[in-house]
Amino acid sequence: MKKLESAPAWYNDEFYYEAIKLRKELKLDDIIQKINEEYYYWDKVKYQKNEFDISPELLWTIVKLSRVVNAKKIKFGEYTFQYNISNKIQKALHEFDLNIGGTLVTQGVIPEEDKKRYLTSSIMEEAIASSQIEGAVTTRKKAKEMLRKNAKPKTKSEQMIVNNYTTIKHIVSLKNEPLTERRLFEIHKLITKDTLDDITDEGCYRDNNDVNVVDVMDGETIYTPPVHDKLPDLMKDLFHFFNTTEKDTFIHPIIKAAVIHFMIGFIHPFVDGNGRTARALFYWYLLRNGYWLTEYLSISRLIVKSKTQYAQAYLYSEIDGNDITYFIDYKIKTMDLAFQDLRKYIQRKINEKKQLINFQKLKGVNERQAIILKWIYDEPDSIFSVKEIEVRFNVSNQTARADLLALVEMKYLDIIEQNKKTKVYSKSEKFDMLTDGHTPKNL
Repeated sequence: MKKLESAPAWYNDEFYYEAIKLRKELKLDDIIQKINEEYYYWDKVKYQKNEFDISPELLWTIVKLSRVVNAKKIKFGEYTFQYNISNKIQKALHEFDLNIGGTLVTQGVIPEEDKKRYLTSSIMEEAIASSQIEGAVTTRKKAKEMLRKNAKPKTKSEQMIVNNYTTIKHIVSLKNEPLTERRLFEIHKLITKDTLDDITDEGCYRDNNDVNVVDVMDGETIYTPPVHDKLPDLMKDLFHFFNTTEKDTFIHPIIKAAVIHFMIGFIHPFVDGNGRTARALFYWYLLRNGYWLTEYLSISRLIVKSKTQYAQAYLYSEIDGNDITYFIDYKIKTMDLAFQDLRKYIQRKINEKKQLINFQKLKGVNERQAIILKWIYDEPDSIFSVKEIEVRFNVSNQTARADLLALVEMKYLDIIEQNKKTKVYSKSEKFDMLTDGHTPKNL
């Protein structure tokens, strides 16, 4: 990734007093608001035209003054961070409060009977995408098939995905608990199992300074985290920030979640797995604060599509005096896109469900079995195991087995003996004849 250009020293006497003077004399509110709504860094501000023909350096100083005056500050250890809340961010937070906190469930946008299945699918998507951000090489289709079949991972990439999947399910189970050092180590150990060069690095802080964030394209170091001696104080403050709601200072939960995500990346407490851990804590914090729909959002899938912007959001924040607004703005955008994607996904599933009507008309077929029959209709070469059906529908092993055996008895499926212990189920020769007149094409 191209190295970011350092901004001019805005507090330089050459520009500082002139900027204060011009801010008072000229009507610059419109251009400053435009720049701050998009929260441009110097590399974009310098190209902004203005009717007063103010130099880029002077304009940058005026913009920085407006940001510093209104900024909210947070301290972690000896470091001070700041952020600003634009109108755009406030509007997005309001929309998230209305939708991600509970409105959708009352409106029935997510059908109650389908919530478990949608949740399983979204956790898989998040696990796969979060691993791909860190370099896991696989396709979504192959990765989902592995998770559904509960297959043993064969590569490091597959192990990363299984670890993320296990970790996210674990977080859902302890979402109301406080974050402690022991729980953080537990999360890191789950998320890095069998993926690190040294197994002793699982679930413990780094004990050296041989950790840098490197550009994978050219090998250049783009960020050096704090020395390991500072970890105890930084992490102590992070645990307090995660677990405590200050009486005198309100920070919106989504802003706090974004700050927590950023701080794990900034502190870099582990030898590896910091990105995956950061995204897991972001997910955990929002669930802990009542944003239940977060379970259904695959935010990492959007990050995969914008990895350069994700990295830049970190770097802008670090290079511009620890102004984490850049990162917060990026997280808000990806959350919004993930929410829109979820709405499209749910609508698509509702439409698909309508196509099940004829399969459900088949005598003796329940809703889960109708879905299995539609899967076979769509992909005739499909092969299912009991474990895969158990995972896909989030039902017990007994229920999954009973569903498949009933379809065998009704002649829709055949049993294939893979070995002495393993059986799988596939389309029978009589499938087409038995479903004739009950397929989606005849709706």
